Amino acid sequence: MKLSDFEMDIMQLLWQEEPCTASQLHKVLLADKQKDKKVAYTTVKTIVDRLEHKGAIERCGHEGRAIVFRTIVTQDTLSEQAMPSFMQRFFKGNSRSLIAHFIKEEKLNDDDIEYLQTLLKNKKLD
Repeated sequence: MKLSDFEMDIMQLLWQEEPCTASQLHKVLLADKQKDKKVAYTTVKTIVDRLEHKGAIERCGHEGRAIVFRTIVTQDTLSEQAMPSFMQRFFKGNSRSLIAHFIKEEKLNDDDIEYLQTLLKNKKLD
C-alpha cells in the first residue's frame, strides 16, 4: 500500500487518537503548533476518504452524524512496506549506511544506546 506523506501524517494521528472522526483529526492538526500550514477540514476529509478506499482505515461507528474511523493497517505493516523503497531511495539499498546515518545524526541517551546494543547482541545470536 502506497501512501502520500499527508496520508501517513493522518495515519499517525489515527494510531494515536483512534477511533475518531475526520473533524477530530482536523482539530488535532489545527492544534499542532509545529505545523506552519493550516489544513482545511475538506482536505482532511478527502484524505480520510482516500485512506478508507485504500483499505488502511474503516468505519466503526457514528458520533451524531459524523462517521468514526479506526485503522486496519498497523504501523509495523506500513513500516515494513515503506522501508525497502526508503532505503533504496536514500541509501542505495545499503542498510549499513542507513543505520550509521541514524546513529550519527540522532541524539541518543544512555537508554537508547543500551537498547541498540541489546538489539545488536540479539541479532548476533540469531
